Amino acid sequence: MVASMLAVPIVQLDLDLALPSYAHAGDAGLDLCARHDAIVPAGGGRSIMPTGIAIAIPAGYAGFVLPRSGLALKHGVTVVNAPGLVDSAYRGEIKIVLLNTDPHDEYRVHRGDRIAQLVLQRVEQVSWQLVTSLDGHDRGGGFGHSGR
Repeated sequence: MVASMLAVPIVQLDLDLALPSYAHAGDAGLDLCARHDAIVPAGGGRSIMPTGIAIAIPAGYAGFVLPRSGLALKHGVTVVNAPGLVDSAYRGEIKIVLLNTDPHDEYRVHRGDRIAQLVLQRVEQVSWQLVTSLDGHDRGGGFGHSGR
C-alpha cells in the first residue's frame, strides 16, 4: 500500500546541502543535515545548528524534530527540547539545539552530517469544554506510578 504524500513548500537556503530525505521507504522521519561544522562540548554542552532549509508546514500539521538514535547511542548526542516543535506558521530556517550527554568526549559535527529527524503529523486544535468533573475512573498515582 502506498502512503499518501503531503506537499510541503521548501526553500533551500544552502544549495550545497541535500534536502531532507527518508533513509528507507516507509520511514516516518526525514533526515536533517548540519549546515556548518561545530563542536558540542562534553558534559551537557549545547550547540544550535541551522539546517539550511525553511518550510511551510500546512495548517493542521506540525513538525516534530527528534534525535537520531545512532547519535544518541554511540555519542550521547540528542536534541535538547525533543521533540522540538515547528508550528505551521513558522517560516524561518529550521535550527536544532543539540545536547551532548557524554561526560567526557566532545562531539564534532561536520557540515552535511545527519543530525536529527523531522516528522510531520496532523494535529488537532482544542476547544475547551468547562465541566465540574471528568468522566472515567481516576487511576491515581502519577509519575512512575504504574511500576517499572
